[in-house]
Amino acid sequence: MADKGKGGLQAVIIFGNVVVLLCGLALFAETIWATTDPYYVYPILGATGKDDVFAGGWIAIFCGFSFFLLGTYGIMAALKGSRTMFMVYLVLMMIVYIFECASCITSFTHRDYMINSNVILTQMLKNFGDTSTPTAIEITTLWQRIMMEKQCCGMNGPQDWIQYSSTFRNQYNESTSTWPLWCCMRDVNFQIVNQQACLVGLPNYVYSTGCVHHIVHAINSYTWGISWFGFAILMWTMLVMFATMYHYFTM
Repeated sequence: MADKGKGGLQAVIIFGNVVVLLCGLALFAETIWATTDPYYVYPILGATGKDDVFAGGWIAIFCGFSFFLLGTYGIMAALKGSRTMFMVYLVLMMIVYIFECASCITSFTHRDYMINSNVILTQMLKNFGDTSTPTAIEITTLWQRIMMEKQCCGMNGPQDWIQYSSTFRNQYNESTSTWPLWCCMRDVNFQIVNQQACLVGLPNYVYSTGCVHHIVHAINSYTWGISWFGFAILMWTMLVMFATMYHYFTM
């Protein structure tokens, strides 16, 4: 009966590590996707110095590949029944586990900072239209692209350019340009439909919604991939490690 119990526990450990290595590959691929920044919002995070969502992603790339390797090693250790291999497995897994915890916490906390504060709005008002620094030029280009592609205007809407002081407002008074021309509706050839109607705010010629949802969606997508999927892997890995420890001490 004892041998059957150990055999059953060994099967559980093997199955658990199969899941770990597969999840490790998925985490590796997903965090590579996140760090390549397919939504092109890195300048917003980088300009604030709060780009640790991506830092967490780079850590998770290492952890994902490590989970794959250690999952494979754990299967070999279970098949051979080697106490030495189990000890090496547990020590290395604990190290990777700590790094993955750091990745999850780092990405999630800095996601909260970006989403739950006015830092993105403040950054837009300060940098849009400024050509004095590479960072400002990059931020301006990013906002121009977002407003034109997503058909939105400002962070919360066109009123951002009226209610708040900004670099853009210092350059253009309201009679000259109420808001950037990138807020104006365009045809299929990306030509402004009616510039004058746009600048006076006629509903059918200016984008009335803000870009906040598009930016938040991009940051959330990265964070869910890095933090929450990583957290799910950690919970499963903890169970596998407990089973491995129990097996190690009863061998």
